[in-house]
Amino acid sequence: MHALLAYAEDNAGGLMNPRFARVRPEMTIDEAISYLLRQTRETVETVYYAYVLDSQQHLLGVVSLRQLFQSAPDKRVEDVMSRDLITVSEDTDQEVVSRLFASQSLMAIPVVDAERHMKGIVTVDDIVQVVQEEATEDIQKVGGMEALDAPYLEVSFLSMIKKRAGWLLVLFLGEMLTATAMGHFEDEIARAVVLALFVPLIISSGGNSGSQATTLIIRSLALNEVRLRDVWRVARREVLAGVALGAILGGVGIIRILVWQHFFGSYGEHAVLVALTVGLSLMGVVTWGTLSGSMLPFALRRLGFDPASASAPFVAPLVDVSGRVIYFTVASLLLRGTPL
Repeated sequence: MHALLAYAEDNAGGLMNPRFARVRPEMTIDEAISYLLRQTRETVETVYYAYVLDSQQHLLGVVSLRQLFQSAPDKRVEDVMSRDLITVSEDTDQEVVSRLFASQSLMAIPVVDAERHMKGIVTVDDIVQVVQEEATEDIQKVGGMEALDAPYLEVSFLSMIKKRAGWLLVLFLGEMLTATAMGHFEDEIARAVVLALFVPLIISSGGNSGSQATTLIIRSLALNEVRLRDVWRVARREVLAGVALGAILGGVGIIRILVWQHFFGSYGEHAVLVALTVGLSLMGVVTWGTLSGSMLPFALRRLGFDPASASAPFVAPLVDVSGRVIYFTVASLLLRGTPL
């Protein structure tokens, strides 16, 4: 127990069980089975594999219980053991260990030091709780708050407020830039009040597309499906996706405005220009939201931060402010000199 306390709790050394089934390479199969039975009665609680160690506790190989029971009793362990081992070091992060379990379909992974001395095993039972904790932490961070240290109902009210207030303040300060952006285009808004009707539609579309992209990339980074070197591939892919998604939403927006104009005359004699403004703005804002949402996790990872902790909160004010700038810039270009 004292040895385990020397390791960080989120590393393989902190997760491992130092009691594991072990055999010698020179043992016969019959001797190995008898030795394993004695270990299970005295010290070892979990037996998925038997690890083959030399007299200096170097890990030489592994043998499954099935291999032992299917082999001839007079065969030696070294003749049936597998030398192709998947191991982790004592300081391997628990997320890396969990990915190994998922990709290799193992029941246990040996932990070794730099000299290949075997220190213990991490079992699939050990990692299940870790995966649940990591998933909970990531979900809470994506929601724009610090991860809770205990179950929801066990966290004190003051602690809950502290963990939630920080990012809310950051978001609030970021959203204050919206007033600055709106003030810059106050003449356009005063001249064409109809433009203000579509601000929520356009900004929410950009925010939604950014949140989608952020969630996809955060998860892909966590699973090592994409790496930092893939940033430009992801950027190209998300720009194309943003243009396509923006075109779809923009097309729907244009049709909606023209239909309402036809039946209700809601948008005046320049409804076609208004529809075109909304459509092009949607394409621009959604493309920008998708691109920025996908790039933020890469930027945070490059700076050494956890992408899940800040990407989603940053996307909202970024797209909110820049989306308004894009919308009113397009409007000022298309509707310049047009009385609405």
